[in-house]
Amino acid sequence: MIHTDAAASGGKQPRANDEIRKAPACTLVIFGAAGDLTKRLLMPALYNLASDGLLPDGLKILGIDHNDRTTEQWRDDLSQTMQSFTQDRTSEFHPDSIDPDHWGFIRERLNFTKGDFEAADTYQRLGHAISGSVIFYLAVSARFFGPVVDHLGTAGLLKEDEGAFRRVVIEKPFGTDLASAQALNARILKQADESQVFRIDHFLGKETVQSIMALRFANGMLEPIWNAHHIDHVQITAAETIGVEERGAFYEPTGALRDMVPNHLFQLLSMVAMEPPGSFDAEDIRNEKARVEEAVRPVAPDHAVRGQYAAGEEQGRSVLGYREEDNVSQLSCTETYVALKLSVENPRWSGVPFYLRTGKRMAGRLTEIAVHFKPPSHGLFAGTDLAPNIMRLHIDPEQGLSTQWNAKRPGPEMHLGAVTSSFRFGDFFAETPSVGYETLFYDCMVGDPTLFQRADAIEAGWAAVDPLIQAWADAPVEAYAAGSDGPAGADALLARDGRAWLPLKEG
Repeated sequence: MIHTDAAASGGKQPRANDEIRKAPACTLVIFGAAGDLTKRLLMPALYNLASDGLLPDGLKILGIDHNDRTTEQWRDDLSQTMQSFTQDRTSEFHPDSIDPDHWGFIRERLNFTKGDFEAADTYQRLGHAISGSVIFYLAVSARFFGPVVDHLGTAGLLKEDEGAFRRVVIEKPFGTDLASAQALNARILKQADESQVFRIDHFLGKETVQSIMALRFANGMLEPIWNAHHIDHVQITAAETIGVEERGAFYEPTGALRDMVPNHLFQLLSMVAMEPPGSFDAEDIRNEKARVEEAVRPVAPDHAVRGQYAAGEEQGRSVLGYREEDNVSQLSCTETYVALKLSVENPRWSGVPFYLRTGKRMAGRLTEIAVHFKPPSHGLFAGTDLAPNIMRLHIDPEQGLSTQWNAKRPGPEMHLGAVTSSFRFGDFFAETPSVGYETLFYDCMVGDPTLFQRADAIEAGWAAVDPLIQAWADAPVEAYAAGSDGPAGADALLARDGRAWLPLKEG
């Protein structure tokens, strides 16, 4: 397990007021400046931070890509894209209008330079263009992660002077299995210290995910029952209604397991299952999250189900099956759905199964954690139809929490009925526009690694699913109809334990 100097690692300290300091002056270098990620998420996140007044006047943004374009062309292209979001209600960022002052703050700081990610002269020219504190953001294909960091290190661009930082932000996928993740970590850490590496997972930028720690540890009525004595099992779901769309070439060698489980879903698992950290220090929190992932036993193939969507109906329209999508083999055995039963081997969770599922072309769009509590030990209501107590942490598309209870129905006799208490974050707190990257951008600028993955946690996640990657190399997939809750095998996985998945849609 990796430990760093706690005094230097920062952390999300609780504050008595809403005052948030501006980020320090720095240069943001974006490799992959012309790519979809930069247009669709990074620029909207920077715009939202500018709207909130959190970006420093001394911010500079330098884009690097292999395309032929000028700085003014890059600025115009991004400006047109930002305006297009006002007409697209399906995009993650869909404001009613673009504030010219806030976008102008970003636009005037944009500069573009053409460069080959694997050419040494790109980094020599970059060295002349930057000084002081710098964040290198790798919004590039995973095959460039290692080469870009190698060149940054060789060119001396990762050396930190007193009072200035140099940080590298790396997107997922971080490896394709345990061996490749270990190799990539080793390669990167030859050039940079662990404290300089910010492995990003945008799931952790979602407010509901961040609030899990507050829910658990700031409420005295929850922590005493958050353990195997009171919890029967936990269901973690990340379901999408969309298919692979135009990403067939990426998805074919990747699949749902690699794409979602050792990163997104394990992040949710670690947040809900971690032990109380000793402090809000970033490394205290990351130590506990890593311990949870290291306690997950490797998943046996008989505790896993893989599926692939076939043709079906989604929201009243007919949709193609996965094998009919562009850039997908007609004989493909790539999974678009995964369901797993996990065991966390520590005293808090001994005997409590964690069921994870993720899939595309599902009946509903839903990301949530559902904590199922055991029935009351007292036999007063033995023989009655007790509804299970379930606490559901809604992450997407709704953000909030709901809990199912038993209550007496009105009337002269004791008859029980299930009731639900719930809240939405927007009903209690002023919500600001977010694409999930704002907090992560800001945290990287101020040097708070709490919400970023560490090397040991990354490798622990891959270690848990590596047996499945090997076992599924040539295994068939189970078909499920698009617009359904998934393959029958996933239902059978829970039915063997006398349990059932919550439906993806109500009613």
